[in-house]
Amino acid sequence: MALVARRHGKVMRLALPIMLGMLSQSMLNIIDAALVGHLGQVALAGVGVGGYAMFMITALVFGLSSSVQSQTSQRLGASNQYLSQPLQAGAVIGLATGLPLSLLAWWLAPALLHLITQAPEVQHVAVDYFRWRVIALTAIALTLCFRGYWNGRQQTHLYLRIIMIVQVFNVAASCGLIYGLFGLPRLGASGAGVGTTLSMFLGLFIWLWVTVSQRHQNGLLSSLPSLDTLRTTLALALPHSLQQVCFAAGYVVLFWLLSRLGTASVAVGHVLVNLSLLLILPGVGVGVAVMSLVGEALGRDDQHSAHRWGLDALRVAGVLLTVLALPMLVLPTQVLGIFFSSHELVALGTLPLQITGVMIVLDAAALVLAQALMGAGAQRTVMVLTLGMQWLLFLPLAWWVGVGLEQGLLGVWLVQLFYRLANSAGFLWIWQRRRWLAPSVLNSI
Repeated sequence: MALVARRHGKVMRLALPIMLGMLSQSMLNIIDAALVGHLGQVALAGVGVGGYAMFMITALVFGLSSSVQSQTSQRLGASNQYLSQPLQAGAVIGLATGLPLSLLAWWLAPALLHLITQAPEVQHVAVDYFRWRVIALTAIALTLCFRGYWNGRQQTHLYLRIIMIVQVFNVAASCGLIYGLFGLPRLGASGAGVGTTLSMFLGLFIWLWVTVSQRHQNGLLSSLPSLDTLRTTLALALPHSLQQVCFAAGYVVLFWLLSRLGTASVAVGHVLVNLSLLLILPGVGVGVAVMSLVGEALGRDDQHSAHRWGLDALRVAGVLLTVLALPMLVLPTQVLGIFFSSHELVALGTLPLQITGVMIVLDAAALVLAQALMGAGAQRTVMVLTLGMQWLLFLPLAWWVGVGLEQGLLGVWLVQLFYRLANSAGFLWIWQRRRWLAPSVLNSI
């Protein structure tokens, strides 16, 4: 029991800074929206649309973080002296992809934003905001590499400290540029984009300073990344990035589906989705932490310990998510009352909110074991299962039940409950089969 408690404690110590950092980072678009709220609904809608477009573009480079982290943790376990090679390979790929993607997205911004909104006044604000934000895409790609590297070394406290500095600066800079405070120019909604972009570059500078200051310990710049390391980093990053893009696109399809059910379903569905995405962050944080623990154990060739870390983390995440889900299960009308004053909307959302609470608990296995599998280099397996369940099971069934059988929002959420259960069961089955312990692309490091 003492050993189990120590293992659970280690998972929690590594996961807590990641959870808090992710919670802070998830507030980025919310902060921008809150700061421009006094400028009117057009500015607010434009920032919201531009922020979502930026999320989609960022998803294209998101896989760099898990790729660098999984390789770094395995090198750490194997006591490999070239610990920074995955970081350098990720940085090369980040520069090679971030710069052209940023320029292309800036140029195509009007066409991209027109796909999301057709209102000319909203589109004008969204394009300006998005163009300022997308300038930081390369900085974001490189930051993801640094974050993955230090998380892989189990120094997760750095992520929390740096993101908090970045967020404080973001609020001050964005507020000053939106309203013309502190002698800064008054840029309106565009000021939120400028402030956020400046904060991203500040974060990158801090990550670079921390890493370079310890270059004698991590071997940074002691040699160029090998061609094998570049290939491995790209091979691990691509599936995760594709998964993130398609997963986000799946929510676009879900809201399109809800729009066929009426405005009330869209309003309630929007709240339920955002609540669930916020409350699953502790599970994701535990998963990111266990990615490093699994990778380190495999680097030591300790397959039994790698398998146990996944199950230990699953227990920790299960407890955390259950606690977070309790208010949704026990006090659904009170929770919905925070967002809606209409009794009809509260009534419509009560049972779906309780279902959402159950879904959050059921999600534990998928959230944790997906990250654990990526720590073992099984990014492609995670991508296939995640997207297969979402696009081949959930979305077609949701359309059939919600629209075809006219079961409405409740029908869609019941289908989603089944989908989450099947998704977690699939990840648990894959984890227990232990096929991911077979030689993988990570053996090339």
